Amino acid sequence: MLIAGDIGGTKTDLAIYSSEAGPHAPVAQAEVKSADYPSLQAIVKEFLAREKIAVDVGCFDVAGPVIDGRVKTTNLPWEMEEGALARDLGLKSVHLMNDLEAVARAVPILRPQDVVTLNEGRPVERGAIAIIAPGTGLGESFLVWDGGRYRAHGSEGGHSDFAPTNARQIRLLEYLLERFDHVGFERVCSGIGVPNVYDFIREKENTPEDPAVASTIAAAKDRTRAILDAALDPRRPSALCRATAEVLVSILGSEAGNLALKVLATGGVYMAGGIAVRLLDLLREPGRMESFTQKGRFKDLMTRMPVHVITTRAALAGAAAYGLESLRDASAGPRPGRVSS
Repeated sequence: MLIAGDIGGTKTDLAIYSSEAGPHAPVAQAEVKSADYPSLQAIVKEFLAREKIAVDVGCFDVAGPVIDGRVKTTNLPWEMEEGALARDLGLKSVHLMNDLEAVARAVPILRPQDVVTLNEGRPVERGAIAIIAPGTGLGESFLVWDGGRYRAHGSEGGHSDFAPTNARQIRLLEYLLERFDHVGFERVCSGIGVPNVYDFIREKENTPEDPAVASTIAAAKDRTRAILDAALDPRRPSALCRATAEVLVSILGSEAGNLALKVLATGGVYMAGGIAVRLLDLLREPGRMESFTQKGRFKDLMTRMPVHVITTRAALAGAAAYGLESLRDASAGPRPGRVSS
């Protein structure tokens, strides 16, 4: 049995899987607030004690760069190492991977009901695939065909320099440079970035806010959630919050296009993460994806690239798929004629 987990700055999803049922059918599952716990070990121990299911190995994806089996989470004060996790949890082995690598690993096993298509495009068989995921932070990854299957690669592209594409975004960059020594895309295109964009529009564009909405946002423990709630209110949306969401969608489209160009994503572009799912209706409005295709002489190429939004818990499924594959390989043992490493 395998325990897999998606460890994010806001929440941690855990699930137990069997080789027979596969990565889409967990035996048990739980979601907790990450900040309520001092470590991943504390969360996993509590979960396993409650479920009373024996597991052999673990595979966890983490929001942060995993190097030599170690990671310091980007938006949590946690440090993790594969060997220490295995010892503390009494498991045979633990594998850590970047959260966007996990999302990438899930793409080849996505089902039709797991995605919403924004642009049908004309996908190239075995072409590279790009993944961008605005959640608490902004994650990016990609898949390339190695001759036999797709290989997933993580990155920290969400921290690359924010590149404004119009006068308003130039003013946004100037505003944020007064507050931060570095303004990456994550500062303007993620859960962390939503309040930054909101503050800019309110302070620099003098956009009025409804006093009741302003009070709710100011008192909220999670300003991002409060801002997006007000932006998407079907009865009386806040103009300021709506403008914030529209700027974020424009920047998301632009950076998704940048990533697609860098990896030549003729196989498609997949958006994931809580913010993308939350803003799905806005992303689907006519003209919203123009920022994705506006790449000068490459506009025609961009229009041919399929664009999808992943609506399922892809990172958890990707971590589970990798872990179950490792379990199968271990059970099979070394292949005849090959030396086990």
